[in-house]
Amino acid sequence: MNATYITSSLVAALFAVVTTHDATQAFQATGDPSFEVASVKPNKGDGPTDSGTQPGGRVTMINVPLRFLIRSAYQVQDEQIVDAPSWIATEHFDVLAKAPGEIPRPTPGNPGPLPLMMRSLLAERFKLVIHRETREFPAYALELARRDGRPGPQLHSSTVDCAAIAAARGRSGAPPPSGNERPQCGIRAAGGQMMAGGIPLSQLTTLLSSMVQRVVIDKTGLTGNFDFELKWTPDRMSQGAPSGTPALPANDPDAPSIFTALQEQLGLKLESAKNLVEVLVIDHVERPTPD
Repeated sequence: MNATYITSSLVAALFAVVTTHDATQAFQATGDPSFEVASVKPNKGDGPTDSGTQPGGRVTMINVPLRFLIRSAYQVQDEQIVDAPSWIATEHFDVLAKAPGEIPRPTPGNPGPLPLMMRSLLAERFKLVIHRETREFPAYALELARRDGRPGPQLHSSTVDCAAIAAARGRSGAPPPSGNERPQCGIRAAGGQMMAGGIPLSQLTTLLSSMVQRVVIDKTGLTGNFDFELKWTPDRMSQGAPSGTPALPANDPDAPSIFTALQEQLGLKLESAKNLVEVLVIDHVERPTPD
């Protein structure tokens, strides 16, 4: 798994943007959100994947597969995208876009307008047509591992007001903290290590899904945001971090499997079961014509 920095409210650093009341009102006034301008080009290189936002509503995604864009736009786990051609995972693209104004920061349960703008871009440039349906899939349920319901030693309820921190950071223009410390509001993951602060467990299930190659459903009953640190032995070593991603310490070769680590460190477990899962069915998609 490539190193990633994931904001507390969505699955990628792409959505780490500033919240302002004026920005939210501006997007509410536009009705159906879409980018003012957008450029999409194939990326034939083998460099790192990178994504992020800049002031003025600018969005940059470098060397990203279409599957990532669909997953981010529709807020689904990777295994929930079905009946898609193989090239959406193997061919990469560069996307440069500009929103009508500053993009309000997403919050749990309210991802903001950016996913909707991505959906418009996918429909226009990739001719993407989808529908949703429910299918029975092998899945994992994320459950409490202890009978007494206590969390593990590395899982703690967060007391940080991430919305206030984001707003203050936006006003001051200060960058998010860097280095090897656990982020206050977000996830930093690389190889066999994950450090998180101020996130709901739904964020953890999304990452776990990509590791275990199944949909992961949160059955813990735990609400609110959490801080945690997790170390395990990855099946595949990291292939390098995206540009600008803070480095993490080297992997511990004696760390346990992800299944054991979840139980010992977070007091959680993955239980295998078939489950009815809402999936995103790809009815039609085309390679875009380069700008």
